[in-house]
Amino acid sequence: MVAQAPVLLRRFLVLVLLPLLLLLAPAGVQASLLHLEGPVPVDLGVKAGSLAPCASSAHCARASWPVADPAGALASLGHLLGEQEGLAIQEQTSYIHATATSRLFGFVDDLELYADQAGGRLQARSISRLGDSDLGVNSRRLDQLGASLGHG
Repeated sequence: MVAQAPVLLRRFLVLVLLPLLLLLAPAGVQASLLHLEGPVPVDLGVKAGSLAPCASSAHCARASWPVADPAGALASLGHLLGEQEGLAIQEQTSYIHATATSRLFGFVDDLELYADQAGGRLQARSISRLGDSDLGVNSRRLDQLGASLGHG
């Protein structure tokens, strides 16, 4: 029985404590129990002056906010995104592509922002790479970004 104590302790550490430590890791640490990334959407980017439409609202959200200075609004949101945990900015010019990774399961969503100078708008799109439903995550993400611009 005494010889089993180290084995039980090791199992406890690996099965209970390690996952808890990963979930409670400091903000700078990217950790998840799983990493369910999925393929990069093929329709990312600006085409004909616009972001792609959402094929399904169950796992995608899209918004377009009127702003006086689209480039300034994009820069402001780019700075805000850079401070958020689980977000990694991939590209930045008049267009930002970022990936958002969920903390628990490591689901990856793609977030796009486009400063539409001609239309005086900031376009946004957030889409899940995997699954049929995002449980409203993408819509809430865009609502938060819109609220930071004074919309919503």
